[in-house]
Amino acid sequence: MPKPRLLTPPPARILLIRPSALGDVCRTVPCLVSIRQAFADSRIDWLVNDGFAPAVASHPALSAVVPFHRKDMSPGRAWALTRRLRAGGYDLAIDLQGLLRSGILTWMTGAGTRVGYANARECAAACYNQRHSIPRTLHAVDRMLALLEAQGIEPSHDMRLHPPPEDRAWAQQFIEDHALTAGYTCIAPTAQWRCKCWPIERYTQVARELDGPVVVLAAPHEHASVKPLLDALAGRAVLPRTSVGQFLALIAGCKLLVCNDSAALHAGVAFGRRIASVFGPTDPALVGPYRRPDAVVQPPEITPRDMKRYRKHRDDQSLIARVSVERVMGCIQSQLDQPAVTP
Repeated sequence: MPKPRLLTPPPARILLIRPSALGDVCRTVPCLVSIRQAFADSRIDWLVNDGFAPAVASHPALSAVVPFHRKDMSPGRAWALTRRLRAGGYDLAIDLQGLLRSGILTWMTGAGTRVGYANARECAAACYNQRHSIPRTLHAVDRMLALLEAQGIEPSHDMRLHPPPEDRAWAQQFIEDHALTAGYTCIAPTAQWRCKCWPIERYTQVARELDGPVVVLAAPHEHASVKPLLDALAGRAVLPRTSVGQFLALIAGCKLLVCNDSAALHAGVAFGRRIASVFGPTDPALVGPYRRPDAVVQPPEITPRDMKRYRKHRDDQSLIARVSVERVMGCIQSQLDQPAVTP
């Protein structure tokens, strides 16, 4: 088939649509870089949940973020957002999420070219005027890049994140204040769904075998669930309250990241960290650390059927609990024997 051609003339104003979640926003960065390389002189904005904006706001390829208040879409806010999107004068809008909400947001822009998945969920394809059927069997990053490639945009695999300068400065001060300059491990033991969380007592066992200080990463509403880990480490661990940018900046400086399938994982990939990630019912071939199979530990004898049922069993830890401490420690040692990876 002939290679798709770029839009001519190049679009002056482009909107990338990927509102959430934090991990998905982090792994969408290669698409931003790809679009910038294709349209060097265009204005490129990103519609993103306002809470996640610090993850991408300082990226050198981005012109501006358009904040989206997902939890407060009252009629007044929806109308204000519509006016803002229309006022943006976008020539090209690309929906990289592929759900009805993101499809409607794409349609709201009034862009002359609205690109999305022909096989998008929830009938979102009705909101686009250029549609491409991209297999859902691809890794999430490859699937987004394939959508761009179908529009003639050469894919880039540059995942690097750029935390805001003030957050990098905060992290540096935090590291100095807590005597972490010799190196620290980040442990991110939480996730949105309990079925994706390796039991906290297993993280405690692993942490006891690690050398040096530990920074535990968890949202404020998750702090009670990680208290057993802090108590067990008897002063070797610290649990900071962080913004999104500070969270990313701490991961950027760690020597090792131990985590579940969560936003921390994709940030670790973006910063080229050594990673040991524990997967249960989710499929790392689709949502795992991009191009880092070395960083994954899965339950023994896991089957495709195991990885299809988790959405109906969000609190069931039985599958991920099959991962042993010994296997995770083996992954950690393998990671520590290697240099940090360039993303």
